[in-house]
This record gives sequence, structure tokens and C-alpha cells, in this order.
Amino acid sequence: MDLTLDGLTVVTDGRSLVRELSLEVDSGRIVGLVGPNGSGKSTALRCVYRALRPTSGTVRVGADDLSRMTMRRGAQLVAAVTQDGAFDLDFTAEEVIALGRTPHLQGVRALGSRELALCERVMERLHIRHLARRGVLTLSGGERQRVLLARALVQEPEILVLDEPTNHLDLRHQVELLGLLRGSGLTVLVVLHDLNLAAAACDRIGVLSRGRLVTAGAPAEVLTTELVEEVFGVRASVVSHPLTGDPQLLYSLNPTL
Repeated sequence: MDLTLDGLTVVTDGRSLVRELSLEVDSGRIVGLVGPNGSGKSTALRCVYRALRPTSGTVRVGADDLSRMTMRRGAQLVAAVTQDGAFDLDFTAEEVIALGRTPHLQGVRALGSRELALCERVMERLHIRHLARRGVLTLSGGERQRVLLARALVQEPEILVLDEPTNHLDLRHQVELLGLLRGSGLTVLVVLHDLNLAAAACDRIGVLSRGRLVTAGAPAEVLTTELVEEVFGVRASVVSHPLTGDPQLLYSLNPTL
């Protein structure tokens, strides 16, 4: 299912956080948002998972305006893993994951056999079955991140929205997560800080600066030496990955080089 941001603008206290952002994420594709801190990436994502109402513009899921859907229907179509996945109560990991089924349940009905099996499969897929009975407050940041991703996958969405999903993950789990996204078949909009991970994982990349979309396109088209210096203020050489051909950035710590 396609995801479209059409002229998205967010103004708070007279300050424009996002300015007329238009971006398309085709069905089954992965689009990354990159940019400096404060460029509007997370704000744009909050509009997609309805934590924030845009000042103007539209988020469309397929041909439908997301704002006109019920919250339940929207949650059946769009799942999110946010940066601030904090917990005040010490639910077990399997209880948190099971909450992903909430948009599909009527009333207080308990999970059926199919839904329990789905939770088990997702936990196995993310290698967190051993955490099932652990309280989430006892988990490391990386373990908790994988539990939140499992909750989103159990939701069985058409569209997955991820805000810095590799935060707290070690190298192995970063690679596994991005590989999982590649093979999921879901429509994915993801914010990433690591440009090399974005180049490896994303079909297209949108670059934001000061709330505006600077450019969008395939990683090899977008991640150029000139753009990285202009937007991020960093000098870098762009080389091809020896195995995949994806662009990879080599940064210089010496500003005179």
C-alpha cells in the first residue's frame, strides 16, 4: 500500500518545523529520511502515525486521507516504532508484544490461537523468545527496541514507520533489522542518522534540512560529496561498497583534507 505525504506543514509557536513536505513511498518499498538534528524528520513521522496533527497538508494511505479514518482503522494499517518507547509499568515482553493485536480485537477478547502463534513466530524471527517472561523494565535498550519492533510486526500493518530503529542495537542486530525490513514486503518510512546504513537499506532517500525536502532519489543519486557537505557540513568521499555496489561515505576528521 502506498504512503503519500502531500504538502505536509507543521507550525508550532510560530516556528515552522516541517515546510510543505511532499514525498511518496511506493508499496513494498523502503524510503529513508535523513538530515541534521532538528531538520523535521521525527516531526514528519509523528504526522504519519498520528501523534501530531499537521498544520496543513495531507497524509494518504493508498488513496485515503489518513485523518479521515478512525483511529482503529489507522492503527490496522500503520504501525510505528518511535524513539521514546518508554514504559512506566513492568509488563513482560510477551505482554507488550501482544498489545500489537489491540487494533484488531473487539472489546476485551483474549488472543486466539492464531494470534498467539503469530506472537511466537515474530519473537523467534527477532531472536527474543528468551525474553518473553522478562519485565520490560529489566531489558537493555537494544532488547527493548526489538520488543517494540515485534509489537509493531504483530500488528500486521501495511505500512511501518520507524524513528531511529537502530538506536541501542549492536552491529549484528542492526544488520539483522535492516535485512528483515528488506524482506518484509511492507511499505516502510524510516528515519536513520547513519547514512551508510540508509544507503544499504533504502530504495530511496529523502534529505531534509530546516524542515524542507532538499532532494529525494536513489541512494547513489542523493548521497554525493557535495550534498553531504552542504546539508551536514561534513567532508566525505563516496565510494562503492565492494560487495553490493551501494554508496558508502568515508569521513575526514581533518577539515583541511
